Amino acid sequence: MCYYNGVKIAKATNIQLGQFEKTIAPLPFMQQTVSVGFDYNLFPVLKANADKTSFDLVPMEWGFIPTYIANRETLVRFRNGGTDPVTGKFSPPIITLNAIGEEVLEKPMYKSSALSRRCLVLSSGFFEWRHIYPIGKKTGKPLKTAVKYPYYISVKGQDCFYMAGIWTPWIDKSTGEYVESFSIITTRANALMEQIHNSKKRMPVILNEELATEWLMGNPLPARISAMATYQFPAEKMVAYSLAKDFLSSPDPLKEVQYEGLF
Repeated sequence: MCYYNGVKIAKATNIQLGQFEKTIAPLPFMQQTVSVGFDYNLFPVLKANADKTSFDLVPMEWGFIPTYIANRETLVRFRNGGTDPVTGKFSPPIITLNAIGEEVLEKPMYKSSALSRRCLVLSSGFFEWRHIYPIGKKTGKPLKTAVKYPYYISVKGQDCFYMAGIWTPWIDKSTGEYVESFSIITTRANALMEQIHNSKKRMPVILNEELATEWLMGNPLPARISAMATYQFPAEKMVAYSLAKDFLSSPDPLKEVQYEGLF
């Protein structure tokens, strides 16, 4: 799934979606070489205004927060898992960094946002791991434990592209804190992503300008929303290369590292 994303907008950028156009000034939250979803940080998202006459680039918390979550303390248990102090029951973590496109209109948590609060998540490139099972020297068969190789994936010729997302407002009932949070829509992997994300065979829903405009600024019917939420971006328009296994702690995380036998 898409849990690691990156965006780099270091200078004023003109964003155009069909007839809608806006110049965006660079801000710190728009310059993230690697953003780890599990840190639940702010990330740049395009959001339409109420009457869909324009859009704004806003920082939203990555990790969709359901309305039934009462406060930050409950949210931490929701995201990380933990024991409920009232019931004493342990609950496993629930990850809402991604929403499955094939199910986004079926899940009560996501349906309202898919229908009326769609957004575009900016990306300069995202990260996934390829699982390779080495052949055992003694048995001649694949080992049970995979070696994981990280990859950086982007769109050819584009410094920045759009991922389909959904967002929701949330208020902490204990403090009154107001937060807007989002989830990235994912779909079945195309030919390139099948090779890279070969464990789950999923990819983010990447939208070209026409589809991105419709997703953000249009009023599509549910069937059309479902079609866009499962759109498979063409593999031939994407590019990918492998990274150092410790790229997350590297001073140059996007440096290409080649491994024998991998593309």
